Amino acid sequence: MIRECEDHGYFRAEACPFCGDEGKFIMSDFEVEKIGRTLAGILRHGKYGVEIDSQGYADIRDVLAKVKEKNPRMKWLRTKHLEALITTDPKGRYEITGNSIRATYGHTIELDLDLDNEGIPEELFYPASEEEAELLMESGIRPTDRSMVHLSLGFKDAYRAGSVRMDDPVVLVIDTGLCIEEGYDIGRAAKTVFLCREVPADAIMVAEPEDYDFEEGDERW
Repeated sequence: MIRECEDHGYFRAEACPFCGDEGKFIMSDFEVEKIGRTLAGILRHGKYGVEIDSQGYADIRDVLAKVKEKNPRMKWLRTKHLEALITTDPKGRYEITGNSIRATYGHTIELDLDLDNEGIPEELFYPASEEEAELLMESGIRPTDRSMVHLSLGFKDAYRAGSVRMDDPVVLVIDTGLCIEEGYDIGRAAKTVFLCREVPADAIMVAEPEDYDFEEGDERW
């Protein structure tokens, strides 16, 4: 659930991680999930007719109105509830700037995102099945169900992401310098997520788990 500490702001726990105060109740886990699903539909997939600009931003008032329309039992919803959901999201899936809100990644609609290109790590990671891995190292990585290729900051991040849709994913390591040299810019979208239009085949290798201190059971880390 989401609660609010008078001194330390919003948090997702039974008590404030800083002072231990139980704080004020804001939203249940069920409400967070319902709101999150509607936000994804609006801001990632362009559903429900809310106007979104080329950078993925929508007016927060329009989004709030649509979330309440799609969830009739949440007439109590206010901007502060969206702020609470977004500021406590460990994956950084959304952001608010002024009176606008957008998804930071996961888009299936075409956008022209202005991403942070500074401080890109030398290596990023991408999960695949064994069959996919062989094909990707021959032909490169292109978007499938999303508008851009999503890369992970760490080996474990990629493994966990891949584990959602497959057992024991193969993790590919991406040479970001080579990728950028060949004209495929990479930008940071969230804390552990980076986006790229395409990854060329010669920038991809299979990552060896032992090189990244990954052991069996780490997928639950």
